[in-house]
Formats: sequence, structure tokens, C-alpha cells
Amino acid sequence: MNHLLRKIWHVPEHAHTPESVYQNRKSHRREFLKLMGYGLGIAGFADLLSGCEQATQEEIEQAGAVEPLPEALQSVYPAKRNEAFKYGRPETAEIEAEEFTNFYEFTGPTSKEAWKYVGKFQTTPWAVSIEGDCAKPRTFDLDDLYREMQFEERAYRHRCVETWAMCVPWTGFPLASLLKLVEPKPSAKYVAFETFNKPQEAPYMEKSGPGTWPWPYTEGLTIQEAMNELAFIATGLYGKPLLKQNGAPIRLVVPWKYGFKSGKSIVKIKLTAEQPATFWNTVNPGEYGFVANVNPDQPHPRWSQRTEWMLGTEKRYDTKIYNGYGEYVGGLYTG
Repeated sequence: MNHLLRKIWHVPEHAHTPESVYQNRKSHRREFLKLMGYGLGIAGFADLLSGCEQATQEEIEQAGAVEPLPEALQSVYPAKRNEAFKYGRPETAEIEAEEFTNFYEFTGPTSKEAWKYVGKFQTTPWAVSIEGDCAKPRTFDLDDLYREMQFEERAYRHRCVETWAMCVPWTGFPLASLLKLVEPKPSAKYVAFETFNKPQEAPYMEKSGPGTWPWPYTEGLTIQEAMNELAFIATGLYGKPLLKQNGAPIRLVVPWKYGFKSGKSIVKIKLTAEQPATFWNTVNPGEYGFVANVNPDQPHPRWSQRTEWMLGTEKRYDTKIYNGYGEYVGGLYTG
């Protein structure tokens, strides 16, 4: 008899969390965790349920704090805001963006509270290598980035494929300014991003192991997308260095695409002639495409993308094509 071995990410339809339960995270948190626990059979689930009390912002920030910057580099924060970019709606409360995050390396699919599990994660020392189809490949440590790049703050909208959204101020610099330092070759058609691979420091990476999830997390853009002025490398949030749960010490921010395209805790950037494999497109290509532009007219296979709800207030808005950034990126997709 032949037996089908179901991969860990192939959750049966009956175990999918109902959208109505997921969306109201405050009042339905216990129901959300319970449903996910029954569907996936995660060990130690009682510990998750016992930790449902609301934490303070101080507790959340202490849990995800990184090593302080050298004094000579601390003047980067807060950076001057680039006034060209506006939310068009109220800014999300800081605690909401720090408490509610997708970071599967630490939590898997059962929790949005990565801050509880990042304690062992070491973000210093850290370096990012840029390699592949470029004339001047190079490895940048954090000091290099802080000393050589021009930092600014940008008020960006963020839209998750799960329909939640936030408006937050990132500190960092345009991705294009970093790529120009390595001089991409004409053969470079794509830019691949690879995040950290530290199973001993990330509980779910260690728990899931090889053959289940395709760690490390990978993402990719076309070279035209990567060189667009909106594509941003962030090192800070709300005028301070990134917390671990928000992608410390360096992450990608691509505001016209669904949030899973904005990889956290990046260690490698590779310019390549071939479209790179990416994490979610590998896990479930039927639900997560390579392009992943925000589009209200293209539903996810299991829910509509026509509206989104804001962290904290839960106010609902109509979703806009390219998350409202069409004037910057619409020309990339003509034809």
C-alpha cells in the first residue's frame, strides 16, 4: 500500500484558522492558538496558552533588545524623515508593531509573539555579503553600513498577505545605494536575499529541522525592483535600532509587495541571471508567487484581498493596488 507523507506545511483544510478568528487578535487570541495547536499538534502548547496575558511595551522591548551601538554610531538615530513618503492614515502604535510579528524561525505558524522566543538570538557581530554578478563583491559589517550609507527615516505602509496592515517609520537607506557600491553587471537580472541560519538560536528552526521547512529563509526581486527608489534596507524602527523580533540587525522593506517579501535578519545578497528560489514560493507555490505585489483584485486562494485591517485599531480599509505606491512602481509591470 502506498502512503502519502504529508509535509509539515501542508495543513489540512479543516485545520485552517478561520479568518474571522485570526483578524481580531485581542479578543480571539486564545481561540486562534487553540485552533492552530489542534491542527498542528505542536508540543508544549500549554505554555503558549499560559502566556496570553498582555505584556507591557517595556517587557516586549527588553525581550527583543540588541546590543547597544558604539557611541560613535548612535547619532544615526533618530534619522531625518524623508517627507516624500506619507502614510495617508494614522501611524500604528509602537507596541503593536513590536508585539505582533511574523517570524517563523522563532515561532512557526502558531504565534505572532516572536518577542517571547528571541532571547538566544545573537545579532552581533553581523555581516552581509554581496556577491554574484557584480564587479566588486564585498562583505559589509554593521560598522561599514553605518559609516558609509546615508540614513533616513521613511513612513511606509506595510501590508501582510494575511490581510493585517500597519503604518510604521523605518530607519535605513535605499537598497539601490548599497547595490551600486558593488557595481551590478548587465547579466544581473535578479537579486536574491538569504537570512540567518542559526537553529541553536531560533527555536522553530531547531524544532522543524532539515526536510521540513526550507531554511534559511530566502526571497528575491528583479533587478529593476531592487533598484527602485522605494526598496529599502532598514536597520531601525520608530527612531531606534530594530528589535530582534522586527528583523534586527538589518532587513529588507518592499512596501508595494506583501510583507513576506521583506526578509528579516539578512546575511547574504546575491545578484544572479536566474530567478532565485524563494521560501514561500517553494513551500506553497499555489498560494505565494514570486512577484507578490499587493493586489485587491487577485484573491489569495483562501481569502479575499480586497480589504485590510490595521494593527491596534483594527480599522478596516480598502486595499489599493501596489499598496498605494503605483506612482513609484506601476511602470515596472506594464505589459
